[in-house]
Amino acid sequence: MSETMMPSGAMLQFLAWVARRPRRYAETMEAWRTSCPRLSVWEDALESGLVRLAEGPDQGSVRVELTDAGAAALRAA
Repeated sequence: MSETMMPSGAMLQFLAWVARRPRRYAETMEAWRTSCPRLSVWEDALESGLVRLAEGPDQGSVRVELTDAGAAALRAA
């Protein structure tokens, strides 16, 4: 995401949701996945480097977490 580009309200809501507590990938998909191309918050955040997938605490689990860029975008808002 460009440094001069301010994330949308939906994107900021998503980043705040991820930042609140550890989120499992499945939980994130259930809450944020959409088939609407106009509401692609999850996909946009991942593509823009605002969130990343990381190994979860349980073997084979995956979690979603903010990147440094995602945390900076949230703080800037």
